[in-house]
Amino acid sequence: MTSLIYKEEAYKIIGICMEVHNQLGKGFNEIVYADALEIEFMDHNILYSREKKYGIVTKEIYFHINTKQTLLLMIK
Repeated sequence: MTSLIYKEEAYKIIGICMEVHNQLGKGFNEIVYADALEIEFMDHNILYSREKKYGIVTKEIYFHINTKQTLLLMIK
């Protein structure tokens, strides 16, 4: 099994994502979840940049977090 490089940070971010999902539920457009994540990242003093351009055209939103991790928010 592969170990996580930034285990504490990964668990914190996953926890925040789960909290946002639990609070909002399903069915919203991706921008709603992205806005909620942005608020939570600010509340938890997590440095990030939102929607950096990677030269790929998709319906996915990326957050760059602490220059170590990238979070992909993809709504089905």
